[in-house]
Amino acid sequence: MMRISTKGRYALRIMVDLAQHREDGPVALREISERQKITPKYMESIMALLLRDNLVQSLRGKAGGYQLTRKPSHYHLYEILCTAEGGLAPVHCLSMEENECPVKDTCLTIPVWTGLHQVIEDYLSGISLQTLVDGNGTSCL
Repeated sequence: MMRISTKGRYALRIMVDLAQHREDGPVALREISERQKITPKYMESIMALLLRDNLVQSLRGKAGGYQLTRKPSHYHLYEILCTAEGGLAPVHCLSMEENECPVKDTCLTIPVWTGLHQVIEDYLSGISLQTLVDGNGTSCL
């Protein structure tokens, strides 16, 4: 069964929280942790991924915290989930940069997995963080 892990789900919740509080300036990890009911230790590991891919930035000091690096409308769920999950390919052979499967040239199922991957990418790329902030997540269905 293909599932988005808690890491992916929490990354999305963290990004939505940052988008909702964007006008407040940098947001402390503790504040997000309390609002989203995510342990600070687990949040730190997720934030490290988001920082690595430049989806958020960290500001130090008394008024420090985390903030988005761009407008919420410029983030799409596919990018956020790929960062957290390490990719969203439905089968392993599609997750490799170059498919090294020994039967890739004769595999009759690869078009199914390629098509499914494209549907997932298209769907999630069509939903922005702003869409969720605006409460329009259900209109994506």
